[in-house]
Amino acid sequence: MRIRRSSVANEDKEAVMNGQVDEFEPEVDESEFEEIDIDALISERNDFLDQLKRTMAEFANYRRRVDQEREQIRETAARKVLAELVPVLDDFQRAIASAPADERDTPWAQGVQNIERKFAGVLERAGVSAIDAVGQPFDPNFHEAVATDPGSSGSHGTEGYQQGYRLGGTLLRPAMVKVGDKPVA
Repeated sequence: MRIRRSSVANEDKEAVMNGQVDEFEPEVDESEFEEIDIDALISERNDFLDQLKRTMAEFANYRRRVDQEREQIRETAARKVLAELVPVLDDFQRAIASAPADERDTPWAQGVQNIERKFAGVLERAGVSAIDAVGQPFDPNFHEAVATDPGSSGSHGTEGYQQGYRLGGTLLRPAMVKVGDKPVA
């Protein structure tokens, strides 16, 4: 296919427009004709489209990967903060347990109990749950055996020393237990 480019002097154009010339035949310089290979143009266009599609796919994958990394960072940060807050809940529970019996009904002791309940509720709403240990089969993924009943198989938790917690399926802190034989119900 040939594309013809012609050059017309500005004066010739003005003369035709003003009606000074009846007929206009532009001078054509044969050196201005170019051969264009349509197949080569289509191939080049397809290459550019393919390159564009690949770039768009790479960007979509990059965006998805960045979003996943951001979410993992957010979860890791939340897990670290919650793991550091769990001992505070333990301290509240120890303070309530160690209060003398005659002072447990005082307004101050009631306030500490209310704070402990509120704090436990905040952790629960954040997805933190306690790990049952006493009477449960020993699971080294969630329990830490710190003592054993003499002469026992050590297959179940018989006594809890420290409450364990998890965030969803992720362990925040293992439950510290004494292990022994399965309790008889």
